[in-house]
This record gives sequence, structure tokens and C-alpha cells, in this order.
Amino acid sequence: MSTQPSEATYSFDALGLSPAVLRAISDMGFDAPTEIQSRAIPAALSGRDLIGRSHTGTGKTMAFGVPAVERCLSHPDCQQTQILVLCPTRELAMQACDELRKLTRTAQGIRTVALYGGQPIQYQIPQLRRGAEIVIGTPGRIMDHIERRTLKLEQISMVVLDEADEMLNMGFREDIERILAYIPEGHQTLLFSATMPQAILDITNQYQDNPVLIETESGSERTIDTVEQYYCEVPMGSKMDALALMLHTHQPRLSIIFCNTKKMVEELDRHLSGNGFHCAMLHGDMKQEARTAVMQAFRAARTPILIATDVAARGIDVDDVDAVYNFDIPQDYEYYIHRIGRTGRAGKNGVSYTLAAGRRQIYQIRDISRFIGAPISRKPLPSTQDIVSRKQEELLAELHTQLNKHASDPANPMLSRLLEEGVAPEKIAAGLLELLLRREMAGIPVLALPASPAGKQSGSPLPPPPEGYVRLRFSVGRYNHVAPNHIVAAIADATRLPGKQIQKIYCYGEYSLVEVPKKYKNLIVRKVSGTKIGGVKTDVRVYDAVSPKAKAAARQTQRGGGRISVSADRPKRRPNDRRSLPRGTQRKTHARRG
Repeated sequence: MSTQPSEATYSFDALGLSPAVLRAISDMGFDAPTEIQSRAIPAALSGRDLIGRSHTGTGKTMAFGVPAVERCLSHPDCQQTQILVLCPTRELAMQACDELRKLTRTAQGIRTVALYGGQPIQYQIPQLRRGAEIVIGTPGRIMDHIERRTLKLEQISMVVLDEADEMLNMGFREDIERILAYIPEGHQTLLFSATMPQAILDITNQYQDNPVLIETESGSERTIDTVEQYYCEVPMGSKMDALALMLHTHQPRLSIIFCNTKKMVEELDRHLSGNGFHCAMLHGDMKQEARTAVMQAFRAARTPILIATDVAARGIDVDDVDAVYNFDIPQDYEYYIHRIGRTGRAGKNGVSYTLAAGRRQIYQIRDISRFIGAPISRKPLPSTQDIVSRKQEELLAELHTQLNKHASDPANPMLSRLLEEGVAPEKIAAGLLELLLRREMAGIPVLALPASPAGKQSGSPLPPPPEGYVRLRFSVGRYNHVAPNHIVAAIADATRLPGKQIQKIYCYGEYSLVEVPKKYKNLIVRKVSGTKIGGVKTDVRVYDAVSPKAKAAARQTQRGGGRISVSADRPKRRPNDRRSLPRGTQRKTHARRG
């Protein structure tokens, strides 16, 4: 593996592209390539295998899309599939397909097809039969077509693994290796990833030939500098109200809220919708038609707030997202990078807010800050008075506009009646303004803000598990590169229990806590203890939430109600005095002497 020098090109014209591709890029509104594009495109056009490591939202799709289209243009007589692109999610496959179709608008005879689950396979087969030079899809659906022999790979000359680290995290490694085994030797392999774990390096060593490594990260900072990162400390149990307060204050045109579970996505969607926010949700269990409709409405800004899980995070590719809100702190810190990468895209500025309730989550944010190599600054929650002041200014501006118009007929009789009753004009105006302001503030939550960090903060004990559930302690955590999906898979493999039976999973540095049905706790402890999760032998036991100090105090109380004092008139026993030994020990001692 060789590393390419960091020399960026500042014009697409200097990359040696064909006129058709340059015209398509111009029609898309791009003036200059990003760093990953300016360095990856020439390397890919030279025919070398490539590893591209870059932040989310820096134009990786164009970095492999331009060489892919150029490859097809250089072989105009080939009607079979020449380019295969693998993506982790259906949304990302659809969006990559849309981008490549834009690149091929001015090029004749290049057809692009997206293959993904959730869409009837019978709909996709005719598209492949008509011919598709570029095929983009998820590993599972690509394997389905290979096994049905509806996708032929004999003429493949370029394979692209997009978001390769996420595909491995989602368990697609076996499918990827099977797909690569079908592809003839001598093809070019381009691998793009935001992170570079050992599993990626293993694939690189096995399936790439002396690849060139292109990294666009500067120093140890792993997030893009166009995103301002903040965290807000919120009262325990008041995250939903705090988020509503932030949305009322910030009023972003487009925003994404991330939760760890689909259940929380649904609960938050109900809460925000019930408080007057226009929002939509996106998670992996939704049907493809619903997911597509949600994303189309969000891109068109008809839905300003999108609530999503991390499964959908990699598939969200919208350039105008103003803010990202982390309602839940991601249990895998890599996901934090991908979450905030949804804003600050295409050279625009963005902002991210992470909600932290209690000291434990404050520590998690500090861990994330060290992990990404960038500061996450504390920002106080907006106060209700801030919103009142803004609403007052808006009402005054609206009132000035209304005063410049003629009073409407329905208002005149009401005003005349009040004046006849002797109500002063000033009092009428004050009452009306107060009434309007009260209506404007009707849905604004009132929070008891947490104390300043200068004062002493209380701890954040975990809430009790759901009824019928118990927490188990697994001896692996983030420091072992273990994520919740790894634990779920280990439990399912060892016990055959469905993943739906498992509730919340808390991944900490050295261990993890898992909420499982109480009736299965002994089975899980027996079956999973001793197995390897993330390559580490795991110990599983029932979690006891009582702290060691509390346990010691309880034991001391049971022995005598506190500290034991020695009476002054009671003779002290010598260490070797046999009277200080239990009776059974004395008998054994005499027996040995005899």
C-alpha cells in the first residue's frame, strides 16, 4: 500500500475528463472538486486500486462516479455490466444511483440500475435484461440476483465498495467476499470508508493489489470543520421538552434528530407532532415506499424535521441540513461522526447539538470529544424568556405591518363597543397583545434547568429496567470495539432468542449492560459466558446496581449497626490467641498436633 501525496486540484478541467462528463458536472452546479475528488479521480483513472478515507459528506460518490462513467465511455461497444457498486443501505444505493444518472445524462448509451431489498425483485429483473452498464446495490440483493443468474459479472472491470466500514458493521462481510469471488481477475477495486478498522485492512490485503491510500483528514481531527459541535445539559427525564425548547428557539429550516432505537424514534415523533412540530420518522422497519416518500418530502423541505435511527444515517444525503440533534448519545462513537456529517456538507456551515442528561452522559461526551479529536463545547439550554423576547419582536413586526393596512370591518364594531364601555385604548392594546403572546407561548415547555457545571452535580443512575426484564453485565464494551449489534448477534447465536426480546443496551468503556427478559436470564448467562464477542472472551452475570460502598455499609449494618467499638474493660486478644479462632478451627489444630 502506498500513500498518495496530498496535492489537490482546483478545477475539474485539470483532471483530464471527457467533454460529456465535464458538461454533466457543470449542469450539476459544481465548480471545483473537493479534496477527495481531486485526488481520487486521477488515481482511479490511472487504473490503480484505491482506498479513499474521507469524512462523510465530502463528495465520495462523485469521487468514484466520475471514473466509473469514464470507464464505460472508454468501452462503448460493451453492452453488459462493467461497474458494480456495493452500498450498505437501500437509501445510499438509491442516492448513489441518482448521482450517477446525473453524470450520464450527457453521455449516450450508459444505463444505471439500483438493486436493493424492499423493492420487488421482479421489477428489477427486466431492467437488468434491457442492459445496465453500471449496477449499484446492497450486498444481499446483489447476491440474490447472482444466484438467480439475472446479474452477469463476466465483464466487470471496476468494483466500488462504498461506506465499506458500515457494510462490515452490518454483517455483510461474507456476502462481500462471495460477490468478489464471482468477479473475474484483473478488475479494479475502489474502497471508500470514513474509518479504517482492521476488518477493512484484511479485505484490502486479500482483494486489492498494491492500492494507493488517499486520506483527507487533517491531523487527529475526525470531523469536518464546517460543523460547530455543542452539547446541552438537560434535566433528567426532560429530554423531549428540552428538545422542543431548542427547536422553538433555533427554528432550523431542515434538521435531523438521531435516536438509538426505533422505539424512541416513534415516541419522539408522537411527542413533537403533538406539540405542533411538522416532523417525520425514518427507521429500518419501515416499508420502502414509506421511506422513499419521507426522504422526498424532507429533500423538498416539505417536512422540516426528520427523526431517524443510525441505520438510516448513512443513507441521508441532503446538502441543506442546518442542524443535527443527537437526542440519544450514540453507543458506538463512530456513529457520532456519521451523524454530524449530515450537516455542514458541500462547503456549507452546520451545527450539531447533543443532549446530555446527568453526569454519566457528560463523561460520554468528553470521551467522544477525545475520540474525534475535536472540542464539543457546552451550550446552555435556551430559556423560556429568550423565546418570549423573540415572540414579542415578531408580534411587534406583524403589528406594524397590520397598522399600515386599513382596519377590517369585523374589528371596528368590537373596538367601538370596548370604547363605549369606557375601556382605555392603552388597556385594549395591552390586553390584545397579552392574549396573542399567550397563544404563541401555549406549546412552549417550561424546564427546571440543571445547575451550572461549577456547582456540584448529582449522578445519573440508570432508570429501572422494564417490567419483566433484568439487566445483565457483559465484560466487553467500547474499548473492545464492541457495539450493541455485536451483543445482540452473540445472544441470538448462542440462545436462538430473537433480537426483539432484547431491550436497551448500554455500552460503556470496559463493560456493557443489556436488558433481557427475566425468564431467560439464566439461559443467557449459561450460554453466552465464555463465548467471544468482538474477539474477546466474555463473562456474563446479573448486574447489581448497588455500589460497592453501599454494599459494604449494608454488611456493616447487618453485623452490628455501624462501626464496631471495643470496650475499654474487654481484654484485647492476641493475634495468635486460640480463643479468637472459630471452634472448628481449634479442633482441627488440636487434631493436627495429635
